[in-house]
Amino acid sequence: MKEVEVKNDKIKKVKKPWPTKAAMEQVYEKKLWGNNNTDFYSGEGSHHPEIVQPYLDAVKIFLTSFEKPLVVCDLGCGDFNIGKQLVAHTKKYIAVDIVANLINHNKSTFTTENLEFHCLDIAKDNLPTGDCALIRQVLQHLSNTEIQRIIEKLVNFKYVILTEHLPEGDFIPNIDIISGQGIRLKKKSGVNLLAAPFHFQIKQEKQLSVVRSANFEGVIVTTLYTIF
Repeated sequence: MKEVEVKNDKIKKVKKPWPTKAAMEQVYEKKLWGNNNTDFYSGEGSHHPEIVQPYLDAVKIFLTSFEKPLVVCDLGCGDFNIGKQLVAHTKKYIAVDIVANLINHNKSTFTTENLEFHCLDIAKDNLPTGDCALIRQVLQHLSNTEIQRIIEKLVNFKYVILTEHLPEGDFIPNIDIISGQGIRLKKKSGVNLLAAPFHFQIKQEKQLSVVRSANFEGVIVTTLYTIF
């Protein structure tokens, strides 16, 4: 999608910026995911024990199964309520988010020797190197174009642990959305990286956890992909 800028009687084509950064900044500025009496709050999905604990249990089991700890890249770390509980099980934990103020807040709040924070747009910027990427309820907010750009970088990780909020039962995967405007669940769809149009190439797939609750529609599924 392009728009036209007219300047000095010349027509110049300018790429229209993706809305993701502005949308995520607005989420935190206007506390659209809740308040919790904090400056930055990533919502109940990052705090409610019913949702968080099964994820933590599964990921900790995976991380501690290695004789040599892994370098983990958390792509979309949010307020770091979850990541802070995984750092101790890694060689290095690199936490990434698109919101600069959020990353600056995390840097001043969470400090340990093997922890780094970076402000990056994971669809546009180069990603840090590591063994395992964690992408927890991030892709569900993004357009197919952005997801495809991220997939092209995930091939550099040996492991990818992906968490997505999906409809219960059968559904049409990957119906496109505008980034930052809700998730595919309202269209009775969800992200499936193995299906069209992505066809993510993996070596192995393993479901780590499934969370159902009377408090929300659908299911929250965490899947481990071994890439090579």
